[in-house]
Amino acid sequence: MERVEKFLKEAGTYYLATVEGDQPRVRPFGTVNNFEGKLYIQTGKSKDVSKQIHANPKSEICAFMDGRWIRIACELVEDDRREARKAMLDAYPQLRGMYSEDDGNTEVFYMKNATATISSFTAAPEVITF
Repeated sequence: MERVEKFLKEAGTYYLATVEGDQPRVRPFGTVNNFEGKLYIQTGKSKDVSKQIHANPKSEICAFMDGRWIRIACELVEDDRREARKAMLDAYPQLRGMYSEDDGNTEVFYMKNATATISSFTAAPEVITF
């Protein structure tokens, strides 16, 4: 899991895919945080992505860096604890201009039943489950 976290942080931007009805939705994200041994992402409850995750938690994440890419298939599970929201915002203090752990909007999800595959055109894929 640490290898997955490192890849996402070094890439800086990753793309989160969700489903809305029968339509895939993809958007850029940049937050990833290891809290209590789980990988978390962050969004706002007021956003469509939050509604999509709550309706169908099956998601995929993809990032590309230095000729390699990672794809993570997982379920995203909300963690509504203040401690989890605070840990994310402490890891990304630049978000504090828009979010607070107590604003009723900040939301964090951890990856469950995750399978990450790191691939390139020159090496065999590396599969990591967590």
